[in-house]
Amino acid sequence: MNASFQIRPIEPSDNAAIAAIIRTVMPEFGADGPGFAIHDAEVDTMYQAYAQPRSSYFVVERDGMVLGGGGVAPLEGAEPDVCELRKMYFLPAARGIGAGSVMMQRCLDAARTHGFRRCYLETLTGMDAAQALYKRSGFTPLCAPMGGTGHHGCDRWFIREL
Repeated sequence: MNASFQIRPIEPSDNAAIAAIIRTVMPEFGADGPGFAIHDAEVDTMYQAYAQPRSSYFVVERDGMVLGGGGVAPLEGAEPDVCELRKMYFLPAARGIGAGSVMMQRCLDAARTHGFRRCYLETLTGMDAAQALYKRSGFTPLCAPMGGTGHHGCDRWFIREL
Protein backbone atom coordinates (compact mmCIF):
# COMPACT_ATOMS: atom_id res chain seq x y z
CA MET A 1 0.00 0.00 0.00
CA ASN A 2 1.27 3.47 -0.85
CA ALA A 3 1.66 5.72 2.18
CA SER A 4 0.02 8.68 0.42
CA PHE A 5 -3.22 6.87 -0.45
CA GLN A 6 -5.07 3.63 0.10
CA ILE A 7 -7.34 1.60 -2.12
CA ARG A 8 -10.17 -0.21 -0.39
CA PRO A 9 -13.53 -1.77 -1.25
CA ILE A 10 -16.40 0.68 -1.56
CA GLU A 11 -18.66 1.11 1.48
CA PRO A 12 -22.27 2.32 1.54
CA SER A 13 -21.12 5.65 2.99
CA ASP A 14 -19.01 6.25 -0.15
CA ASN A 15 -22.00 6.47 -2.53
CA ALA A 16 -22.40 10.26 -2.44
CA ALA A 17 -18.65 10.92 -2.81
CA ILE A 18 -18.27 8.57 -5.78
CA ALA A 19 -21.36 9.99 -7.49
CA ALA A 20 -19.95 13.50 -7.05
CA ILE A 21 -16.56 12.42 -8.45
CA ILE A 22 -18.17 10.84 -11.52
CA ARG A 23 -20.29 13.96 -12.07
CA THR A 24 -17.21 16.20 -11.69
CA VAL A 25 -14.64 14.28 -13.73
CA MET A 26 -16.69 13.15 -16.73
CA PRO A 27 -17.68 16.69 -17.84
CA GLU A 28 -14.01 17.70 -17.51
CA PHE A 29 -13.39 15.43 -20.52
CA GLY A 30 -16.59 16.28 -22.41
CA ALA A 31 -18.29 13.03 -21.37
CA ASP A 32 -21.50 14.47 -19.95
CA GLY A 33 -23.92 14.19 -22.85
CA PRO A 34 -26.12 11.27 -23.89
CA GLY A 35 -24.40 7.92 -24.23
CA PHE A 36 -21.98 8.29 -21.33
CA ALA A 37 -21.71 6.47 -17.98
CA ILE A 38 -22.50 9.67 -16.07
CA HIS A 39 -26.18 8.91 -16.81
CA ASP A 40 -26.12 5.26 -15.65
CA ALA A 41 -28.67 4.48 -12.94
CA GLU A 42 -25.96 2.97 -10.72
CA VAL A 43 -24.06 6.27 -10.27
CA ASP A 44 -26.01 7.17 -7.11
CA THR A 45 -25.84 3.67 -5.61
CA MET A 46 -22.42 2.34 -6.52
CA TYR A 47 -22.03 0.24 -3.37
CA GLN A 48 -25.28 -1.61 -4.07
CA ALA A 49 -24.54 -1.96 -7.79
CA TYR A 50 -21.20 -3.62 -7.11
CA ALA A 51 -22.45 -5.82 -4.27
CA GLN A 52 -23.72 -8.08 -7.07
CA PRO A 53 -22.09 -11.41 -8.02
CA ARG A 54 -18.79 -11.17 -9.92
CA SER A 55 -18.58 -7.42 -9.30
CA SER A 56 -16.14 -5.31 -7.28
CA TYR A 57 -15.64 -1.58 -6.84
CA PHE A 58 -12.81 0.13 -5.02
CA VAL A 59 -12.15 3.68 -3.86
CA VAL A 60 -8.95 5.71 -3.61
CA GLU A 61 -8.78 7.43 -0.25
CA ARG A 62 -6.24 9.90 1.11
CA ASP A 63 -6.42 11.62 4.47
CA GLY A 64 -9.96 10.32 4.94
CA MET A 65 -11.21 11.75 1.65
CA VAL A 66 -12.43 9.66 -1.27
CA LEU A 67 -10.63 10.92 -4.38
CA GLY A 68 -11.62 8.34 -6.99
CA GLY A 69 -12.76 4.86 -7.76
CA GLY A 70 -12.84 2.01 -10.22
CA GLY A 71 -14.38 -1.41 -10.56
CA VAL A 72 -15.19 -4.47 -12.60
CA ALA A 73 -18.43 -6.25 -13.39
CA PRO A 74 -19.73 -8.60 -16.09
CA LEU A 75 -19.92 -6.92 -19.50
CA GLU A 76 -23.60 -6.69 -20.39
CA GLY A 77 -24.50 -8.54 -23.56
CA ALA A 78 -21.16 -10.35 -23.83
CA GLU A 79 -19.75 -13.81 -23.19
CA PRO A 80 -19.65 -14.76 -19.50
CA ASP A 81 -15.84 -14.72 -19.42
CA VAL A 82 -15.70 -10.97 -20.25
CA CYS A 83 -15.81 -8.28 -17.60
CA GLU A 84 -15.80 -4.54 -18.02
CA LEU A 85 -13.54 -2.09 -16.24
CA ARG A 86 -16.10 0.44 -15.05
CA LYS A 87 -16.24 3.96 -13.75
CA MET A 88 -12.57 4.49 -13.05
CA TYR A 89 -12.40 8.22 -12.41
CA PHE A 90 -10.05 10.23 -10.19
CA LEU A 91 -10.16 13.81 -9.00
CA PRO A 92 -7.04 15.83 -9.89
CA ALA A 93 -5.65 15.29 -6.36
CA ALA A 94 -5.43 11.53 -7.08
CA ARG A 95 -3.74 11.88 -10.46
CA GLY A 96 -0.02 11.51 -10.98
CA ILE A 97 0.60 9.77 -7.63
CA GLY A 98 0.49 6.18 -8.88
CA ALA A 99 -3.08 5.54 -7.78
CA GLY A 100 -4.21 4.66 -11.31
CA SER A 101 -1.68 1.85 -11.67
CA VAL A 102 -2.46 0.45 -8.22
CA MET A 103 -6.22 0.69 -8.87
CA MET A 104 -5.82 -1.03 -12.23
CA GLN A 105 -3.94 -3.93 -10.64
CA ARG A 106 -6.57 -4.23 -7.91
CA CYS A 107 -9.37 -4.32 -10.50
CA LEU A 108 -7.61 -6.86 -12.73
CA ASP A 109 -6.89 -9.07 -9.69
CA ALA A 110 -10.58 -8.88 -8.72
CA ALA A 111 -11.58 -9.78 -12.30
CA ARG A 112 -9.38 -12.88 -12.18
CA THR A 113 -10.81 -13.83 -8.77
CA HIS A 114 -14.32 -13.55 -10.25
CA GLY A 115 -13.31 -15.99 -13.00
CA PHE A 116 -13.12 -13.61 -15.95
CA ARG A 117 -10.65 -14.32 -18.75
CA ARG A 118 -10.88 -10.96 -20.58
CA CYS A 119 -11.37 -7.38 -19.46
CA TYR A 120 -12.99 -4.78 -21.76
CA LEU A 121 -13.22 -1.03 -21.36
CA GLU A 122 -14.66 1.96 -23.16
CA THR A 123 -13.24 5.45 -23.15
CA LEU A 124 -13.13 8.67 -25.11
CA THR A 125 -10.71 10.55 -27.32
CA GLY A 126 -9.02 13.15 -25.14
CA MET A 127 -8.68 10.93 -22.08
CA ASP A 128 -5.01 10.58 -22.98
CA ALA A 129 -3.57 9.85 -19.52
CA ALA A 130 -6.17 7.14 -18.99
CA GLN A 131 -5.43 5.57 -22.37
CA ALA A 132 -1.70 5.59 -21.60
CA LEU A 133 -2.46 3.72 -18.36
CA TYR A 134 -4.60 1.18 -20.23
CA LYS A 135 -1.83 0.53 -22.74
CA ARG A 136 0.82 0.24 -19.98
CA SER A 137 -1.51 -2.23 -18.25
CA GLY A 138 -1.64 -4.52 -21.28
CA PHE A 139 -4.87 -3.40 -22.95
CA THR A 140 -4.96 -3.34 -26.74
CA PRO A 141 -7.29 -1.23 -28.90
CA LEU A 142 -10.39 -2.67 -30.55
CA CYS A 143 -11.99 -1.37 -33.75
CA ALA A 144 -15.56 -1.52 -32.41
CA PRO A 145 -17.41 -1.78 -29.10
CA MET A 146 -18.33 -5.05 -27.41
CA GLY A 147 -21.42 -5.90 -25.40
CA GLY A 148 -24.34 -3.64 -24.77
CA THR A 149 -23.31 -0.91 -22.36
CA GLY A 150 -25.40 1.80 -24.00
CA HIS A 151 -22.37 4.12 -23.90
CA HIS A 152 -22.57 5.15 -27.55
CA GLY A 153 -20.72 8.37 -26.72
CA CYS A 154 -17.49 6.44 -26.23
CA ASP A 155 -15.24 6.20 -29.28
CA ARG A 156 -12.29 4.12 -27.99
CA TRP A 157 -12.47 0.49 -26.90
CA PHE A 158 -9.83 -1.77 -25.37
CA ILE A 159 -9.48 -5.44 -24.36
CA ARG A 160 -7.00 -7.34 -22.21
CA GLU A 161 -6.49 -11.04 -21.67
CA LEU A 162 -6.41 -11.94 -18.01
